[in-house]
Amino acid sequence: MTQLPGNPRTNWSHVLMMGLVLSSVLMVLGTPGAAYAADEGSKEAPNIFLHIIASAGPVFGPLLLIVSIILVSLIVLLAMDLRMSVAVPGGFVDEFADMVNKRQFKQAFDMCRDDSSFLARVMTAGMARLQYGIEDAREAAMNMVESVKAGKEQLITYLATIGTLGPLLGLVGTVWGMIMSFMELSSGETPKASALAAGISHALVVTLLGIGLSVPAIFCHAFFKNRMTRITMDTSNLADDLLTQMYHNSKKAGADATTGAPTSKSTASAPVTAKADQRVRPE
Repeated sequence: MTQLPGNPRTNWSHVLMMGLVLSSVLMVLGTPGAAYAADEGSKEAPNIFLHIIASAGPVFGPLLLIVSIILVSLIVLLAMDLRMSVAVPGGFVDEFADMVNKRQFKQAFDMCRDDSSFLARVMTAGMARLQYGIEDAREAAMNMVESVKAGKEQLITYLATIGTLGPLLGLVGTVWGMIMSFMELSSGETPKASALAAGISHALVVTLLGIGLSVPAIFCHAFFKNRMTRITMDTSNLADDLLTQMYHNSKKAGADATTGAPTSKSTASAPVTAKADQRVRPE
């Protein structure tokens, strides 16, 4: 998993936002219904939140609760992980380009190797193969891009799975509730309205909860999939530009070392440049 750099307040703000959203939903569900007219006065409706818990039952209630916790955890995790500031840390590109312009190739490689961001991992893979040519380095970098992308898409796929399972769980609860209602009707006695209402309420509540899980899961799946595509494209293009810049600077460093031409004041010291040339100079 990509390490979260930067200000911790930025990361925890997403968790706080999700907590506020969930709290708002629970407050809406827990608000008592409006008063309705009775024979000789008015009577307040039962708490709909408690009614949903009772109607969900001991089987579908805990099951849907576990699925909802997994859904919220995935959304928070992906919201913190799929950010451009995490894929490309602030100042990373400028610092890397400055090292390359100064021909501090070894320091640039060590900086990428010690960083766990998306761009750093791609650059590390490409720089390790740069000595065999720019095309080989690009291929290694693109392979790393696909590898990191596949790992993150696994989490995004779980959102689609929850979006598919939500209505199916609701359908199972609906069928179960209807079975309970028809069993009451087929008892041969005068059916009790309370028993019929309990079965129908169970069917409707489980259906509602299943759809309630499916809607945000499907939306977040499409949202994070598009964001993943955008981050992958931007990281790939940026990595290609940085590898090309490093390749041409390494060739210039090799030419200067061969002809004995003097280097600028911003050039790194001779021992560091020599080691870097052996690491990244193409054959």
